Amino acid sequence: MPAKRVLILDTGKEWGGGTNSLLELLKRFVPEGSNRGIDTSKYHFTALFYNNYKKGNESDIKTEIEKLGIDFFILEQQGQSFLSKMLKEIIRVLFFFGRRLKKYFIFLIDYKFRIEPNAVKIAEILKSQNVNMLYMNNQPSSNLEGIIAGMALNLPCIQHSRVDVRLNKVEADAVNNCISKVICVSNGVRDSLVSSGVLPEKCIVVYNGIDPDMKPITSASAIKRMYGINDNEILIGTVGSLIKRKRINDLIKALDKMQTQEGSVALYGQRKSLGINPNVTTKMGQGGIKCMIVGDGTEKENLQREVLRMGLQDRVIFTGFQTDAISYVNAMDIFVLPSENEGLPRVILEAMLMAKPVVAYNVTGPSELVVDGETGFLVSVKETDMFANALSKLVASDNLRRGMGEKGRMRVIERFAIDKYVNGVSNIFEEVLG
Repeated sequence: MPAKRVLILDTGKEWGGGTNSLLELLKRFVPEGSNRGIDTSKYHFTALFYNNYKKGNESDIKTEIEKLGIDFFILEQQGQSFLSKMLKEIIRVLFFFGRRLKKYFIFLIDYKFRIEPNAVKIAEILKSQNVNMLYMNNQPSSNLEGIIAGMALNLPCIQHSRVDVRLNKVEADAVNNCISKVICVSNGVRDSLVSSGVLPEKCIVVYNGIDPDMKPITSASAIKRMYGINDNEILIGTVGSLIKRKRINDLIKALDKMQTQEGSVALYGQRKSLGINPNVTTKMGQGGIKCMIVGDGTEKENLQREVLRMGLQDRVIFTGFQTDAISYVNAMDIFVLPSENEGLPRVILEAMLMAKPVVAYNVTGPSELVVDGETGFLVSVKETDMFANALSKLVASDNLRRGMGEKGRMRVIERFAIDKYVNGVSNIFEEVLG
């Protein structure tokens, strides 16, 4: 039987956890007859991306996909037309106080001027490539043109939804009418889609996975030397795109609160209430704590200005995007993810695998990975005081950091191994194309 032809559609603009998870899936092609991974005799993949986004300064997605022997195409995007821009400005003025109506009418303009034309182009490519199934690697809102193209050709479609989203009625109806199965990276993502009107039977949870044998390329001590961090300093850090929803500014605010508190007599009682020995100093004012922010993005300059404004420039290190992120995670003593919106963040899996305690906001994704009080701390979104308190508690106790880190490592190996992820996706492929 000839291999089924599968087109991978990705509309993303930058390298992220979803990119890494896709590549980990595609790397695990196995010979016919194996019960692990995706059987290469069954599937022939082609990739269609909107952007050839960079992997730091070393590579890009086209290069990485083609290394796997997969054909890679770019769907060129046209800029907004003058009419589209003008209509959006009119809508923004008319519905200045009506946020929901404004959002809906802007969506309709995008639908007419961007989504429909893209759907026509995608349908033409699906036909020219004789595709048997469309596999979309983002989420329904950003893959809507792919859903429409698949529906026009009556093709089986799988949506891999990698972030927590709310759909409007047009998007939910499109999923119900066209998508065969939606792979949800967490229960929280599934719940959001179902609450938006997606049929529950279409949604299957397959957690992202990580290779338990993954090892850092560069040692923790080498990373610290590179950035002038002493071995006796505690390194708090995060990795990710520097964009607004990641809320890296909340980490900076928490550090500022910790610095202020360390110089305050009132800290004695606060530390005691947290169960920390009040006589143990974190030496925030003497170089005891450093913070490393790994990544790049549109918010970088704003974050750097915030660091200067708060006088934290000697504490906070911006490394830029790093292809060897796992080595940087391994160099950290405490890993932080203050993002307000996630799916199932792969970077937390990496931190747990490296036996690092995690402090994150209690939102979809982190809430299913981090066991509060056992492998780290979950705090309410925007509560930077709680964030600072959780960090202070970890900073003050080597035993607490070590114990939480080891429990996190055990949890990720037992529950989030890469084989479970690959097998879960493979089973859905077989079901849809079976």
